[in-house]
Amino acid sequence: QVQLVESGGGLVQAGGSLGLSCAASTTTFSAYAMGWFRQAPGKEREFVATISKSGRSTIYRDSVKGRFTISRDNAKNAVYLQMTSLKPEDTAVYYCAASLNYALTAPFNYKSWGQGTQVTVSS
Repeated sequence: QVQLVESGGGLVQAGGSLGLSCAASTTTFSAYAMGWFRQAPGKEREFVATISKSGRSTIYRDSVKGRFTISRDNAKNAVYLQMTSLKPEDTAVYYCAASLNYALTAPFNYKSWGQGTQVTVSS
């Protein structure tokens, strides 16, 4: 199990930008692919982006392509999500998660989760 703590959420106007961070407490961070998910009220948790263990490969959900960027720093045990051109429909609690395998978009494939951070985009 990996302990994950997200930070950086907040309130932003539509069209604005916000950066999320996720700190991992583990000595083997580079052994995990990392993902970002989000959950809006009354909706199921959905995949946002994932990054490979090395950081060289990424996958995004279609609605955030070109607007969101996932990255990681294995030396700092951290993964990031930079969000630009935010829309009201991006409003959700954002979670980071860890998986032993890359390219997985279903939440059940991720065994370690953070507590989430709220992102609210006003119109």
